[in-house]
Amino acid sequence: MTVTITQGAAPRGRLSKRTAFAAGLASPLIAALAGAAAALPLAPLPAEMSLGNPRAPVTVVEYASLGCPHCAAWARDVFPAFKKTYVDTGKVRYVLKEMLFGDSTVAAAGFMTARCAGPGKYFQVVDAIFDQQTQIEEGGVKEMLKIAQGAGLTEDQFTACLKDPAALDALQARTDGYVTKDKITGTPTFIVGTQRLEGDQTLAQLATAIDAAQHH
Repeated sequence: MTVTITQGAAPRGRLSKRTAFAAGLASPLIAALAGAAAALPLAPLPAEMSLGNPRAPVTVVEYASLGCPHCAAWARDVFPAFKKTYVDTGKVRYVLKEMLFGDSTVAAAGFMTARCAGPGKYFQVVDAIFDQQTQIEEGGVKEMLKIAQGAGLTEDQFTACLKDPAALDALQARTDGYVTKDKITGTPTFIVGTQRLEGDQTLAQLATAIDAAQHH
């Protein structure tokens, strides 16, 4: 049986309609997507990116968007302690499922950049974008380029990354699938064992859910 725990806090990130998403691609942040046919396709990474022991007794799945301010707040305020306590100790496998909620332009450009950086740098880029989300929204592509360069990408590689139509289509398809199949209506949403936790979760709330999953 699935237990639903809903937070009644501030509004969470919501999914933009596809028309709004397409319009967002014309913004200065990823204007480089125009003329995408000139780019070479990039080698795909797994649909779900993960951290920790794949044989950990509990898996915690987070549906998150790099354009969601609530996801960014959780990533800054809770994730470091969560990772240190559960992921780094082998107690939990953490899985990130990419969504395009909130500012879909930032989310799309961010996830595409993280994937271009490669599996070893993926979470480095994700963490940096969450940490600098406001600066990216204000400063645009220049701020995201700095993060890409910090992960070892050149400016040309970064530009090519944002011009990959296949990667963009795949990202849109993944997030659409999570909405229809997994019934995700906002971010962050967590699945801990059989429990579904919606909204910002404290470390204590996650600890309770993880403990319940261990004894299920």
